[in-house]
Amino acid sequence: MFKWPLINDNITQKDREILAKFVIETNRFTNGPKVKEFERVWSEWLGVKYSVMVGSGASANYITTSIVREMKGQRGEIIVPPIGWVSDISSVINTGFTPVFVDVDLDTMAISYEKIKAAINENTKAIVLVHVLGFNGINDKLIELAKEHDLLLIEDCCESHGATYKGIKVGTFGDMSCFSFYFGHHMTTIEGGMVSTNNEEIYEFAKMFRSHGMTREASVRTQEKYFKKDVNPLFTFAVPGYNMRSTEINAVIGLEQINRLDYNIRRRQENFSNWNSNLSDDLYYKDYLIEGNSNYALPLILKNNDKIKKVCEILIREKVEYRLGTAGGGNQSRQPYLERYDFKVVGELENSNYIHDCGLYIGNHPELTHEQIVNLCRKLNKL
Repeated sequence: MFKWPLINDNITQKDREILAKFVIETNRFTNGPKVKEFERVWSEWLGVKYSVMVGSGASANYITTSIVREMKGQRGEIIVPPIGWVSDISSVINTGFTPVFVDVDLDTMAISYEKIKAAINENTKAIVLVHVLGFNGINDKLIELAKEHDLLLIEDCCESHGATYKGIKVGTFGDMSCFSFYFGHHMTTIEGGMVSTNNEEIYEFAKMFRSHGMTREASVRTQEKYFKKDVNPLFTFAVPGYNMRSTEINAVIGLEQINRLDYNIRRRQENFSNWNSNLSDDLYYKDYLIEGNSNYALPLILKNNDKIKKVCEILIREKVEYRLGTAGGGNQSRQPYLERYDFKVVGELENSNYIHDCGLYIGNHPELTHEQIVNLCRKLNKL
């Protein structure tokens, strides 16, 4: 039993009571009016025109790369980060593209502008930028680079709800963005995710891909575009879609949880500031780009990996849950699933390998106290 788990129980008694009341009183549980309400509230909170609720953050990954295929053609390359989640890469592979790994910057753990620039060629269709562990990874140069080469820019914000760049929330700068509402993230719908965009065409694609490729939920204009006299309008499948819908139950929890989201983000920011300021400069990497962070977890990257076993021993002794390799277990290009598929690496993955070999993270949740964090830092500093 952990004294300091990755996440405390973030579904409150009030959440349970609201959910129980809804279950008793409603006659509809599948994707319906509550999902639409949560999509609207989420769009307002994020600052975008459109959002489509899906079954998970991974579902959002798959929908966004499927949209790339519709808009940019069925083959080509998508630039991806080694540090992220498996579905950032598997979605690329399973929609027919070749993932192209480029290295990350240490201060954000997000893919580097210079490395991206070096990897772009005539086959490049899109860039997947992951905002890792709550750090902002975007900048003006990267945005302009994508526009200059007519590339779709996908922001994966699954670990970074409320992170900002120049005071504006991440997930609003690219062509489309992915969010996760998994139990361990900034807010939860138990399972769930969101695709957000300001682009109406992408919005229409997202709705169709979510629901078997049907035009039923799309606009009248989109329905007319795919109309065929010999096909039932209620069963017109415009794209090779999935069943990635969420439920009314998930949306009800989301509508309650979003009311606490800003507070939870502020607490996580405070925790990270406390954590980073109390760790030893001699033992740990600390030069992160802190501005605009909304840290999902507390990163712990050693200057070298000869003491990582002792760090783990301290965490085990203190009953602190941790994950080696930071986000997604570290460098995705070293994972066995890739051995059976084509992928590319452009340049050296020096920083990604360093994070993989010398890094881990522990939980960051609003209930942590200042004393808890300081006491653990003191013990970690005695290596």
